[in-house]
Amino acid sequence: MPSTDTLPVRSGGSPVRVGAAVLTMGTRPVELAALLESVRVQDGPPVPVVVVGNGCALPPLPDGVQGIELETNLGVSGGRNKALEALAARGDIDVVMYLDDDGLLPDPQTAGRVREAFTDPELGIVGFRIADETGETQRRHVPRLRATGPMTAGPVTTFLGGGNAVRMTVVEQTGDWPDEFFFSHEETDVAWRALDAGWRIDYRPDLVLQHPRTSPARHAVYYRTTARNRVWLARRHLPAVLIPVYLGMWIMVTMVRRPPLAGARAWWGGFFEGCRKGCGPRTPMKWRTVWTMTRLGRPPII
Repeated sequence: MPSTDTLPVRSGGSPVRVGAAVLTMGTRPVELAALLESVRVQDGPPVPVVVVGNGCALPPLPDGVQGIELETNLGVSGGRNKALEALAARGDIDVVMYLDDDGLLPDPQTAGRVREAFTDPELGIVGFRIADETGETQRRHVPRLRATGPMTAGPVTTFLGGGNAVRMTVVEQTGDWPDEFFFSHEETDVAWRALDAGWRIDYRPDLVLQHPRTSPARHAVYYRTTARNRVWLARRHLPAVLIPVYLGMWIMVTMVRRPPLAGARAWWGGFFEGCRKGCGPRTPMKWRTVWTMTRLGRPPII
């Protein structure tokens, strides 16, 4: 283990301290064990890990890994908030890596690169590259509208929930993960708040989370929560004049994609649920943030 003199340091002079949060529903014990082992063997100081059993009992965990068992499934946002609360209580974590329980960190230098990245005081969030077992990244995992490929690094307007790192100060300034969302677009909600607070979000293809090739539609609630949460995103964060533009664009995109009949029904049900139900406090982003997102290639209308 290197001495703290050789570790990346924050602007205040002390080393960047990284922890990790993992959610599980108890259905992937083999994959979870492999992920935890890949975190354990990261170069540098040990990475404190919290594993949240979202409405399930946890399998035996390695020594030093903190487990939290929730009686009910609180969703992605609620589960991450429980993990975040536990890591914050330690008082020694600057950055939290959020990792899918069926993911894997194939490179033992990942945590070290995260520490190095967050020596930049303007950086709030880093998105990892999601790659399957062959090293291929699906187009939907590239957080840009226009990209020649998944290997282009740089500032972006959102990030992927399966593998990312978020500075604790971002949460302190902008709030927790949105409990109401349960699943889908919770990362975009966090990203928009971070951008509006002046933080930068970077996509780093050299930070890889290996993850099986999957479709988001494998989740039973996908179509409903996707539509509902897009409406909530708009209601919570967009200037009033952009709300109908954003929602209109996504109605058009969804219909062009032609989801299956059952999916379309669930989507429209979620859309009207989002219009009808409360979504938390409304804090429209500044027009300066709209311009920043536009300059980065993804205006907040799509």
